[in-house]
Amino acid sequence: MSNFLSTIQKTVSSAKDNISFILVSLVMIVVVYFVAFGCEKIIEKKNGIKFSSDKTKINKLVIMAMFSAVAAVLMYVEFPITFIAPAFYEMDLSEVPVMIGSFMLGPCAGVIMEAVKVLLKLVLKGTSTAFVGDFANFILGCALVVPASVLYHTKKTKKRAVIGLVTGGIVLIVSGVFLNALYLLPKYSQLYGMPVETFINMGAAINPAISNIFTFVILAVAPFNLIKATVVGVITMLLYKYLSRLIKVHNN
Repeated sequence: MSNFLSTIQKTVSSAKDNISFILVSLVMIVVVYFVAFGCEKIIEKKNGIKFSSDKTKINKLVIMAMFSAVAAVLMYVEFPITFIAPAFYEMDLSEVPVMIGSFMLGPCAGVIMEAVKVLLKLVLKGTSTAFVGDFANFILGCALVVPASVLYHTKKTKKRAVIGLVTGGIVLIVSGVFLNALYLLPKYSQLYGMPVETFINMGAAINPAISNIFTFVILAVAPFNLIKATVVGVITMLLYKYLSRLIKVHNN
């Protein structure tokens, strides 16, 4: 209990120290949600479907809570890919349950599950990056999940699922390049009181072709996110149909 309270106190303290960043993050979270919401409305109008109704609302909330909880647990299992990027870039598989949930329930559900998993992690573990890493996890998670879910729900076929996952991977890679170069790396530099060149040198130790922030994001960040998108996509394709049938049977 004392450790839990200590985590909460540290999280609140970090929030006070980085309030402007948190406000900007909240605005972006709202923007991402309304983009997903708009896409859902377009799909509903085009395909004559409903992502949610009074009849299915409770089941949807239960499924979202379940997948969010699993995703939060998976965030604890992080591992670096040190032959590609410096060790502070760690990969986890928390996008897998969120992706499966968004394939079942829609892109808005995906955004909500991304937010809930990060909030659960903050409550249970706190933040070690003054919310910068947590924000990155949410935004880049949505960059992968939302496009994939939108494209899959336009026509629910295996081919469209693959196209969605590939598209989501491309959006993740491009978003990761620009977000790291323009915002995250400078923010980490400010947070830890070290020049951006320190991160570049860490990348150069792995790949000598890395010499500036541009080559760092192209040769380290982009391949890292490519591997993540590929792993998440493959596991999603292997598990989605089985889990969706299992949950439908349980709910019937």
